[in-house]
Amino acid sequence: MLKRNPIFPNVIELNYQLGRIIGCNVYLVYNGDQWLLIDIGYEDVVDDVIETIRQMDFPFSNCVGLIATHADVDHIQGLAKLKGILKAPVLAHELAATPLKTGDPILTFAKIDAQGIDLKMPPVDVDQTIDDGESISIGGLDMDVWLTPGHTDSQLSFRLGNLLFCGDNIYRDGCVGAIDAHHGSDIPAFIKSLTRIRESDVEWLLPSHGPVFRKDNQLLDATIKRLNGYLHMADFGTCATDWPLMDAWEEELNQGKMPH
Repeated sequence: MLKRNPIFPNVIELNYQLGRIIGCNVYLVYNGDQWLLIDIGYEDVVDDVIETIRQMDFPFSNCVGLIATHADVDHIQGLAKLKGILKAPVLAHELAATPLKTGDPILTFAKIDAQGIDLKMPPVDVDQTIDDGESISIGGLDMDVWLTPGHTDSQLSFRLGNLLFCGDNIYRDGCVGAIDAHHGSDIPAFIKSLTRIRESDVEWLLPSHGPVFRKDNQLLDATIKRLNGYLHMADFGTCATDWPLMDAWEEELNQGKMPH
């Protein structure tokens, strides 16, 4: 048997448990005999995750759900295989259901021609859609669902007491999940989601990538300020809402101004 090494009461993170990076953060939330997983990562980590769960003595039949925080390949490529082994229901936001069911390579970031990325994306059905304001029960322990769009339209976060599983909203270095027009990112929504996190009284942020960290409002303020700057840029591919530099240039051209 493997000794359980929770990072907080009722929460085990598989990278911390194994003492090495296996991919995205995989959170096992448990109470009594019941448990669930938040994300899984790539398909090639599934066997290690399953064996670790077995050695920690979590009965497979007591898994109440497999949560996809959103439909990105680095979070859910292994979900179909995991579901086949555990026979547990998949939970996700309704906006993630179609990309998951179809294995859409563009919306899941499985195929990015410019970077030579072409990953398989096994399709998987979502058994239960979840949305903001709902809660998920794990052996009587309630975890609240937050819809926190911006990185994707289906990005979910989950509150458990003073903890927030914050997905790809923010990491310890102040970075955020990718912002990309083809991906369906939305900067105003991202800012709103980060503001909600900033104004909440949660104490710890448990991201989808990298180390767990205490909520730092100065860090969040700096990130929100940076994203506000992204709203007003000349590059049409950034999901900006306006392009003041282009407006200024047009005025200069109308006035006959030349470079100086």
